[in-house]
Amino acid sequence: MAQEIKVARVNEIPSGEMKLVELGEEEVVVANVGGQFFAFANKCSHRGGPLAEGELEGELVRCPWHGGQFNVRTGEAVAPPPSKPIPVYQVRVEGDDIYLVR
Repeated sequence: MAQEIKVARVNEIPSGEMKLVELGEEEVVVANVGGQFFAFANKCSHRGGPLAEGELEGELVRCPWHGGQFNVRTGEAVAPPPSKPIPVYQVRVEGDDIYLVR
């Protein structure tokens, strides 16, 4: 059965911004893309760069280390050097609360 974990409130992540959340030892980034929330692993699949420190441009996040880009909806690597996707997580918003579904 899926477990839902409250990770933030809607007003904590303005449109075009990201927030790093910790789930135990795992770091997950929650991004607000035009009022829709997406969650993905904080580690770039190329060299492990911290994606939360990168730039969010629409639905693409750019790794601060080597400039690789990923689609935050799908995790797909869309610009090199990474070629492998990053994990993405299901997000549910209820009222003002943001939950990750695991």
